Amino acid sequence: MTAIYPPATLGMLGGGQLGRFFVIAAHEMGYRVVVLDPDPHSPAGRIADAHITAGYEDAEALERLAGQCAAVTTEFENVPADTLAFLSKYVTVRPNAEAVRTCQNRSEEKAFLKRHGFPHAPYADIRSEDDLRSAHAGLFPGILKVARFGYDGKGQARVNSRAEAMAAWNGFRNEPCVLEQQLKLDYEVSVVLARDEAGKVKCFPTAENSHRKGILDVSIVPARTSGCLAGNAEEIAEGIAQQMDYIGTLAVEFFVVHGQLYVNEMAPRPHNSGHYSLDACIANQFEQQVRALCGLPLGEARAHSAAVMVNLLGDIWYRDDPHHAREPDWGKLFAVPNLKLHLYGKHHPRPGRKMGHFTVTGADAEAVQKSALAARHAIGITDEWADE
Repeated sequence: MTAIYPPATLGMLGGGQLGRFFVIAAHEMGYRVVVLDPDPHSPAGRIADAHITAGYEDAEALERLAGQCAAVTTEFENVPADTLAFLSKYVTVRPNAEAVRTCQNRSEEKAFLKRHGFPHAPYADIRSEDDLRSAHAGLFPGILKVARFGYDGKGQARVNSRAEAMAAWNGFRNEPCVLEQQLKLDYEVSVVLARDEAGKVKCFPTAENSHRKGILDVSIVPARTSGCLAGNAEEIAEGIAQQMDYIGTLAVEFFVVHGQLYVNEMAPRPHNSGHYSLDACIANQFEQQVRALCGLPLGEARAHSAAVMVNLLGDIWYRDDPHHAREPDWGKLFAVPNLKLHLYGKHHPRPGRKMGHFTVTGADAEAVQKSALAARHAIGITDEWADE
């Protein structure tokens, strides 16, 4: 493909915070952006050059998008893969529809990992009560996950027995699921990378992640792990991107169990755990997304600072009154000179909703971690960093 240069117009399917950061990166590089999202108040749509307020399967709206744009990408994996395939008839679309299709269905994702020999937890596809009755006993205790549209801990249930799994499956309205053996984790890491059309890959430093109530809470970079393990994580992530013929920014999440890596899931887009790159790397994950989409050489993914990223959920707006939202005291964060605050412009805070994040950077990794934890406590996040 011939490189696409500014002031060309790019298309973004999805109007959330990941789309918003894409718009910012594209604008800084001189591009125009059209966002397609059904929410008239979407964070990305509010700052884009144009916002098409329509559903992702609206053929007329998709034709309008294709007619205005030189290339189109997406900010989340639940955009129908058929939508990407439709758009690819008219305009460059990255990542490709099949890669997104693989990542948006847990059964397809697990089958892909198994087929290509990537390490993953033991699992079984659950499509009927008979599948649950015949599931290997070694899968218990396990985690039952809906195959589609589960994220941030939604659509998941920990099950200690076959009976609990049956009850959870009924609670999921008998939707297709994956039953995955619950592993005893040492910790979790992720690799965010960018891959261009020539197959060249740039990996951002491996992040160590902890979660709270199933949602990413804190990412630490560099991960407090061995260089060998981080290198292996990058190698696996690159292999996944190659097998999917992936072009764009991709995230691969891993469990670490007794020092061994197991792929948890893939995200065909920039990732929450890569937000630190906005403030700690030469090129950030959204700039790389623009570069890969437009056929430009990838930027330098090297970190120039240690970093800790902390998510800000809507819960802290309700810290003083569970029934009425109140703006947090941002002054407590602005008082930290090496802290960067990013708010996403969402019009209504809700418990569990990602409203923003902050990143603390510096030369001393231990000092950065202490400063980030203190700022996290000061803004009202007082429980432990990791899930029980």
